[in-house]
Amino acid sequence: MARIAYILLCHKDPEGIIAQAQRLTEAGDYIAIHFDARAKRADYDRIRNALAANRSVTFAARRLKCGWGEWSLVDASLQAVRAAVAAFPRATHFYMLSGDCMPVKTAEYAHDFLDRDDVDYIESFDFFTSDWIKTGIKAERLIYRHYFNERTQKWLFYTAMSLQQRFGLERKIPADLSIQIGSQWWCLRRRTVEWLLEFCDRRRDVMRFFRTTWIPDETFFQTLVRHLVPQHEIRTRTLTFLMFTDYGMPVNFYNDQYDLLTSQDYLFARKISPDAKELKDRLGNLYNATGVRFPISNEGRSLYKFLTGRGRIGRRFAPRFWETEASLGRERTLLIVTCKKWHVAKRLVERVRQVTGLPAVDYLFNEASTPLPDLGGIQSTLEKRTRHRRALMRMLFDYWKSDRLIVCIDPANVDLMQDFYNDKSTVRLLEIECDFTDDYLMGHARRVGLASDNSPQETVERLLPTIRYDVRFESDRLRDADFENFHRMRQSASVEENTGPLASFLGITAEKARQIAATDYLFVD
Repeated sequence: MARIAYILLCHKDPEGIIAQAQRLTEAGDYIAIHFDARAKRADYDRIRNALAANRSVTFAARRLKCGWGEWSLVDASLQAVRAAVAAFPRATHFYMLSGDCMPVKTAEYAHDFLDRDDVDYIESFDFFTSDWIKTGIKAERLIYRHYFNERTQKWLFYTAMSLQQRFGLERKIPADLSIQIGSQWWCLRRRTVEWLLEFCDRRRDVMRFFRTTWIPDETFFQTLVRHLVPQHEIRTRTLTFLMFTDYGMPVNFYNDQYDLLTSQDYLFARKISPDAKELKDRLGNLYNATGVRFPISNEGRSLYKFLTGRGRIGRRFAPRFWETEASLGRERTLLIVTCKKWHVAKRLVERVRQVTGLPAVDYLFNEASTPLPDLGGIQSTLEKRTRHRRALMRMLFDYWKSDRLIVCIDPANVDLMQDFYNDKSTVRLLEIECDFTDDYLMGHARRVGLASDNSPQETVERLLPTIRYDVRFESDRLRDADFENFHRMRQSASVEENTGPLASFLGITAEKARQIAATDYLFVD
């Protein structure tokens, strides 16, 4: 059975560290602690005294002063790893943690999970070809020597790098290494850790290289594991659930997110807010429980993106400068059908095709699979369609040799509609207002990845009002935009009540509009 030696890097909260160590070792696991030398000596002594009698706890031989982005973080990790290897010969896995991490599964679950596959868990993506680095310097992290901290010694950091650039002092990466990058929160098998330590002792050239790279905790272990271990024995993922905001800051978790965390396909989570005492207590008690079942829904990241995005509505589809004067044509009429229930809009549009013969396209800006004629590649991806939307519309008008065209657009794309309304052509808009049951909204959440069949009931109950509000908010935005030629059909309205708006929107007789509005299967889910 798996026995885990946790490698804990920490610098604060001695009481929390003591509780974490006691909790993890009670389940038969081990822990090696490195407590930052920048922290108070009294706090360190308190931790050592409290855990002195626990034979499943050990400490790094040396305390180092650690700085973000510096080699000191890797060095501290190696100090704790060496202590764990020496102290715990029965440990089968070594799991990197910070003081902000908490278990989101039981020890029983974690041991079974690690026993399932004989592999290492570590993110390791190609440094140069992946998009793991979103902002800031990239190759410069490696090819120049970094002796100063960019956060605390910004002028010295950039001046030193600039001088190296000016005098051509680039250095070569060790020839036999393919530099990898990824999260520092890994879980490695004992054999891998022993190979890695032996490599560190033997390859002083590699150690010298990484000592002066920038942010080596994202590249050192990731590169060496990939160098030492066959690819089929590596899972390129972390077992610690963590998310980042749009500003690159870690997301903190709070008391009401217990169910969300335990339903993710991870063993630990980072960061738990210092103020989330109830959450810490619940997760702390969880690790030593037995017989707990964990339905995995794994919707955490998509759910976070959805919820945080509600307050950031901006102009997503700002026109490119070369398109600002482009026009569909003054003599042309673009008919936009918008509805959150896509199948309802598609049925209506298909019925309009049958009755009027007007050319129509379904959700071409929302569904990549929407059938479109070959227009020279401009229609090939959603990104291209959106970026060249007016040119695409002109080509569709020309393809069908028509001055009227119907398109379906999701209600969330108000800015896209606004761009068409800014055109010189005539634009009409028809909103189809539908009724939404809780079952339908949850089905929608599952389709877009906000939930799954295994989502906890507490998550579902919190999510439903937000989705319902989101649908209502999109409808309100349409009304607030004050579009001309705006018409509305309602599921709750009679055929006669819907006939008038439909006739005005399409510019057809009331008889034909009534024929379309009377479609009996139109609103069936």
